[in-house]
Amino acid sequence: MELLGVITGLSALKEPCRVILTTDSKYVVDSITKGWVYGWKKKGWIKSDKKPALNVDLWEQLLPLLEKHDVQFNWVKGHAGHPENERCDRLAVEQRDKFA
Repeated sequence: MELLGVITGLSALKEPCRVILTTDSKYVVDSITKGWVYGWKKKGWIKSDKKPALNVDLWEQLLPLLEKHDVQFNWVKGHAGHPENERCDRLAVEQRDKFA
């Protein structure tokens, strides 16, 4: 869901923008900032451990958006009192509970 949130947010932007993207997802942040996702793509979506990369469909949606926008990633610890992160968590839980 973290990837889908990033994709949805960046897709809503109508023109190229500078974005500070704050997330508690180390998976998203590290995959981009450490270049893992670019290596996976180059190797046909195979990770260094020879296993298939996960969420290829979502990464393929996200990568063009990262080319369009100037995105700076900011990781925050989840459930640690960061106001916006706590708000997003509450909203996610509310939506989950509507469909449970």
